[in-house]
Amino acid sequence: MSRPRIKNEEQYDALRDKGYSKEKSARIANAPNSGTHGGKASAYEERTKSELYDQAKELDISGRSSMNKKELISALRNH
Repeated sequence: MSRPRIKNEEQYDALRDKGYSKEKSARIANAPNSGTHGGKASAYEERTKSELYDQAKELDISGRSSMNKKELISALRNH
């Protein structure tokens, strides 16, 4: 089975290398403004564990209460 058409292959590959899921990488790379920089949110690594936990709570990520900062980042990236 072939991979669906990706509009911005370079961006897709970069996102996959960063650990993003295939679905999320494709969604971002296929967005109409995929080549432009977006919001002003800080990188996950720059946020506190509490901030990451609050965002995971908003997204209803299960198991968040027992996750460390690295696990929260991974869960948020792959949600």
